Amino acid sequence: MTTMTEASVREFKMPDVGEGLTEAEILKWYVQPGDTVTDGQVVCEVETAKAAVELPIPYDGVVRELHFPEGTTVDVGTSIIAVDVAGGAAAPAADQPVAAQPQAEPQQPAAPVAPEGSEDEPKPAGRQPVLVGYGVATTSTKRRPRKGPGVTVPAASPAAQAVQAELNGHGAAAAPAAPAAPAAPGQDRPLAKPPVRKLAKDLGVDLAAVTPSGPDGVITREDVHAAVTPKAAEPAAVTPAAAPAAPVAPAPVATYDGARETRVPVKGVRKATAAAMVGSAFTAPHVTEFVTVDVTRTMKLVEELKQGKDMQGLRVNPLLLIAKALLVAIKRNPEINASWDEANQEIVQKHYVNLGIAAATPRGLIVPNIKDAHAKTLPQLAEALGELVATAREGKTSPAAMQGGTVTITNVGVFGVDTGTPILNPGESAILAVGAIKLQPWVHKGKIKPRQVTTLALSFDHRLVDGELGSKVLADVAAVLEQPKRLITWA
Repeated sequence: MTTMTEASVREFKMPDVGEGLTEAEILKWYVQPGDTVTDGQVVCEVETAKAAVELPIPYDGVVRELHFPEGTTVDVGTSIIAVDVAGGAAAPAADQPVAAQPQAEPQQPAAPVAPEGSEDEPKPAGRQPVLVGYGVATTSTKRRPRKGPGVTVPAASPAAQAVQAELNGHGAAAAPAAPAAPAAPGQDRPLAKPPVRKLAKDLGVDLAAVTPSGPDGVITREDVHAAVTPKAAEPAAVTPAAAPAAPVAPAPVATYDGARETRVPVKGVRKATAAAMVGSAFTAPHVTEFVTVDVTRTMKLVEELKQGKDMQGLRVNPLLLIAKALLVAIKRNPEINASWDEANQEIVQKHYVNLGIAAATPRGLIVPNIKDAHAKTLPQLAEALGELVATAREGKTSPAAMQGGTVTITNVGVFGVDTGTPILNPGESAILAVGAIKLQPWVHKGKIKPRQVTTLALSFDHRLVDGELGSKVLADVAAVLEQPKRLITWA
């Protein structure tokens, strides 16, 4: 592998794309070694703990090397692509990393470390391009090296391989299986394409114990599945042939691709959500209150607004009026729109409302927010909600759109759920859960009639929101939804 210490080669490092995030996964490369790139051209798409982001290159040149394949999680500040800014010829095939040519016989896997001297090369004069976020944060914290496709892992001894095989459920006899793969000179890890490596990781298969069947000793997807399938049959295989006849155990339940379990790496949005929810649940003392309310008049108003000239072409649904009702309740009880500053032991009152809307996306749960929602008219709020939902569904929500929320709404009713006890979005004081709106028998004007009814649940941080304040906010939201004309008298 070429060390690329020439002065003309620039190393582009993974930036901090989300205000303090420490890593990102490379989802897709848009360039390959030998391609010409220009300043501002998008070279890859990465997924952080908050969103998918496209990264532009900040200079012109020719791509020399991609340090990591797609699917690799890379620490912020690590070089991910080398570019010859002098416009020289592309690196020869022998210099390609394993990600670009998995069937090759590399002498060294691509190293995620910047080449020597790259930190000392002179910085270009004039404009210093800022890609996204705030750049790489300066820190003295040392992170544990990540073992990924770009890091050389020394080969284990036969004894260690046997122990590892036993831990993986293959039995001590499976240890010699690794030498069966034809090893190229200088090769220190099994050959497999990135998708095959990911499949093996998801299924919990050790590639070192897989017998390859592809050309030049490359492990295929079929090889990985074949390595998984025998696991389910192991209990029957160890029965001694001379043992007395015994009742045959029932066959295992139906499996997927021969696997009884699938292990999915916790990363990206799921990893951030897990950390945030654990931190919130065990930091802020949650209190949840519930109220069931007749929203028949609100549902009628929704239908009327759909026909109104001012709302033509806008997204009009019950969530719009629920959001407006919450904004009115916050205006009447502004103390609830606050956050707890643990470091300074202060309650920070917010004089603006960045209204978060919890959205389920293919990448997981995200909570983008509508900036300054308190200052928007109903048509403006409808337009902002429509844009937020459309952007979230496309997976294009930016990290900035998920920063700075103050209060959140989560609409679990779209899944047919009556209600729930929502966990606060970190740094916020309250979250309103909206249940399914159903036709139910209800006492209306002294008679039992079918009415549109829903249940609301408000969770709040009891450090800064007392029960009285939380109750007032929830009661105000319910009152507006029961009598939406209060949007005029209370607004």
